[in-house]
Amino acid sequence: MHGPEHDSPALAYGLASFYVVCVLLNLGFAAYYWFSAKDKGQATLWGAVGGLFLVHVLIYLVAGLGGHSGPAAPQALLDRINSLAGPITYTAVSVIGFVALLVGRGFFTRPAVAWAMFNLSLFFVGWALTEPNFRGNMTTPDNVPIPLLIYSVGFTTWLALRRGVLNDARIAKGEAPLEKSDGEDDKVLVWPDLVYTELIAMIVCTALLIVWAIVLKAPLEPPATTAKAPNPSKAPWYFLGLQEMLVYYDPWMAGVVLPTMIVIGLIALPYIDFNPKGNGYFTFAERKFAVTTFLFGFVVLWVTLIVLGTILRGPNWNFFAPFEFWDTHKVLNLNNVNLSTIFWNWFGRDAKVMPWYTREIPGILVVLGYLFALPPLMAKLMRGFFIKMGFIRFFLLVNLLQFMAALPIKMILRWTINLKYIVYIPEYFFNI
Repeated sequence: MHGPEHDSPALAYGLASFYVVCVLLNLGFAAYYWFSAKDKGQATLWGAVGGLFLVHVLIYLVAGLGGHSGPAAPQALLDRINSLAGPITYTAVSVIGFVALLVGRGFFTRPAVAWAMFNLSLFFVGWALTEPNFRGNMTTPDNVPIPLLIYSVGFTTWLALRRGVLNDARIAKGEAPLEKSDGEDDKVLVWPDLVYTELIAMIVCTALLIVWAIVLKAPLEPPATTAKAPNPSKAPWYFLGLQEMLVYYDPWMAGVVLPTMIVIGLIALPYIDFNPKGNGYFTFAERKFAVTTFLFGFVVLWVTLIVLGTILRGPNWNFFAPFEFWDTHKVLNLNNVNLSTIFWNWFGRDAKVMPWYTREIPGILVVLGYLFALPPLMAKLMRGFFIKMGFIRFFLLVNLLQFMAALPIKMILRWTINLKYIVYIPEYFFNI
């Protein structure tokens, strides 16, 4: 951990700068509680947390002046995290955390609780950056937007849920939502109010992008050639979720059908929605199904896939733990099988010698049952939705949900039983 290539004062100064930002954030939060919220207890608490970050600043400054990188995370702890890390664990923790957030939204969206979780994440990031493998992965120019993505999505999700919790409490008391508490007739004009706001936002974003372009050089590489391909060869960060989907489905499905269904679903949502509540204000209690479905599709099935592709996918597109060295010679003993092979092996039959229309009967029946037998069953289970929405809107909604659920189902099957295809018809280039 402290070899000559890593025991550098530049690392200590970089971490000291990081902790300075953490100190300023906590001091600002403490100042808010002291002067605005008039809560001296909270102000003292977050001032103390800022002091803890300040201790880290001093430690790494002293280390940098001494020509060292400073203290590093215990290797035993990193090895323990590596032993627990993996796609199944990562996905399970993501889903459990998502459910816990929605169920306990009243607790988790409290400013003090959310800020405590934010500080814990900053401590984890600071200590994780002392590990060279993790630091090398996260500080490449390609991956710098990933922390911004994580924290921006986390903040906007918290803000929306927090406003929803506050509005739900007000509505339960018979009061108007926060957005309408000052009167529904309060309006602002597009010119000059909105236009000036957009102009200022555009100037600020342009300035940030210019600074970004100067500080972080574009990761340009030599012209593409078949003689030498990067390993791993990753798409831009915003396409890493799509690249991860290509592991579980053929390109026609992952690159055409599923993205098309996403676009169609976004277009159809306003026409499918039958709930008149929640227009113009944040709420969760009045729109549980819509909010949960959207957040699950965006946060769990898209943002987490981007993070997975960034941190856990390494050379040869193998899975690596967050603090594991990316060994290009790593070989995994995987035996991917198809549903037809599993099915016919039960009966002692060799699926390879069968014609495709006999071999793939089990997979075809599973797909047809999933697409056509499940919607009527869901109509019975969701009878209230079916009556309010009507036949066409309900079954369109169910089909969109089925395509959304197809991805995690295939991921789990691939990770648990190495299932590659449910339907495998290479004779006609048709695989599911």
